[in-house]
Amino acid sequence: MKNVLSVHLVTNPEQTARLHELQVAFAQVCNALAPLVQQTRCWNRVGLHHLAYRSMRERFPQLGSQMICNAIYSVSRTCRRVYREPDKGLPLLLFLPTAPVYFDRHTLSIKNGQLSMFTLDGRMRFHLGLAEADLQRFADERLREIILSRGTAGYFLHFVFAVEGEGDGEEAEMPHYVVVLPPEEEGGSMRVTTLEGRDLESAKDACAAGIARF
Repeated sequence: MKNVLSVHLVTNPEQTARLHELQVAFAQVCNALAPLVQQTRCWNRVGLHHLAYRSMRERFPQLGSQMICNAIYSVSRTCRRVYREPDKGLPLLLFLPTAPVYFDRHTLSIKNGQLSMFTLDGRMRFHLGLAEADLQRFADERLREIILSRGTAGYFLHFVFAVEGEGDGEEAEMPHYVVVLPPEEEGGSMRVTTLEGRDLESAKDACAAGIARF
């Protein structure tokens, strides 16, 4: 895709381990959010943020505030692709440890060809080695998403630029990093009944309020 610039990160074993640790932690937050989405039927990004941000920050302090926001975005984005018939009972989504990590301008920056990105153990820096034309895209085009993924060749960063006249660019097929568990196959231990001291109906009301502010 012309609107995606992919960069292979050449990592040593210590850097690979740090990126893997971040990826696993990010998936854990997504999996903590997934039962809440299923119970409240709320996957609007703003509504879900109002509903879950505080409890996720308390539960996963090592990720920091902005990565919690990015995990909420990831879950919202994925649910929009999976939940095609919301009137039926919603399945539970299980994010695998291979699920991508989403970054933003607060957690990843590029300056003079040098990349600085958030990890659980502080910032990690790479020399991108991009052509001048590719670097110029960051000044001339609007960056929509920054995605870290892992393939057989290692870790890659995918910079997704907005294209005028196109939608959000989300694929129609099922994400390969998500397992969909039908409602009848759910385990009771994963169900959510309360959040931050509120019952389920109150949580639904909070979500609706969040959607209204979108």
